[in-house]
Amino acid sequence: MSRYARFEHLRVDGPDEDGVVELVLDGPNLNAVSEAAHGDLAEIWREFDRDPAVNAVLLRGEGKGFSAGGSFDLVEKLTTDFEARSRTMREARDLVYNIIDCSKPIVSAIHGPAVGAGLVAGVLADVSVVTKTAKIVDGHTRLGVAAGDHAAICWPLLCGMAKAKYYLMTCRPMTGEEAERIGLVSLCVEEDAQLLPTARDLARELALGAPNAVRWTKQSLNAWYRQIAGAIFDSSLALEFYGFAGPEAREGLASHRERRKPDFTGRGGADA
Repeated sequence: MSRYARFEHLRVDGPDEDGVVELVLDGPNLNAVSEAAHGDLAEIWREFDRDPAVNAVLLRGEGKGFSAGGSFDLVEKLTTDFEARSRTMREARDLVYNIIDCSKPIVSAIHGPAVGAGLVAGVLADVSVVTKTAKIVDGHTRLGVAAGDHAAICWPLLCGMAKAKYYLMTCRPMTGEEAERIGLVSLCVEEDAQLLPTARDLARELALGAPNAVRWTKQSLNAWYRQIAGAIFDSSLALEFYGFAGPEAREGLASHRERRKPDFTGRGGADA
């Protein structure tokens, strides 16, 4: 598809005869998002919005997982390179707002590990479908940075403040079944084999619905994100990327690469 050829680090299938296009995370290391793919993932929603052949978007991951998050090479660059940190922060902001502002309905199909930028898109989708065994993790504090990205803008609205704090501050993994129970996602299927058929049926249903009514409903509901939580999101994003320049992020990255628990003792807080 020449229209999407410039997004060379993502895979786009379709759109089909009903106007459903599939955005597929299909990369190495369980679809880890590289530096280049991060930029593509932030921008592609604008193209879906402009494409008259697209009526709905289905986001899914290829292989054994949905998304393994950002690559360690990218994270290391964020700890040392101001230009890369500034650019990635802008892309992280664009990823959230471009999904929110995309007029076309978005359905996500989440299985296996779901972390990082892929998780951002998956949770912000208008309808999110997961398997029971999906493993959802927001690992920011484990990495030594504040939970920015999408977390502050939508988790408290979706699952409540108590659960948002519990999972975002501890980085504990959450199954797909638990994510549905607390309201973080829309639907959990009983069997893994049901995931794609269910998500595709939902995307087709939305694609064939009254286009203006569906899109204007999405626009109205997403005003909760824009007007109520937008300033909170901007603050969380600034705190996250401020943290990438500090010692906790360096220790968090080192511990991941060395496959050990991080040692944050003796560093004190920002006001210590």
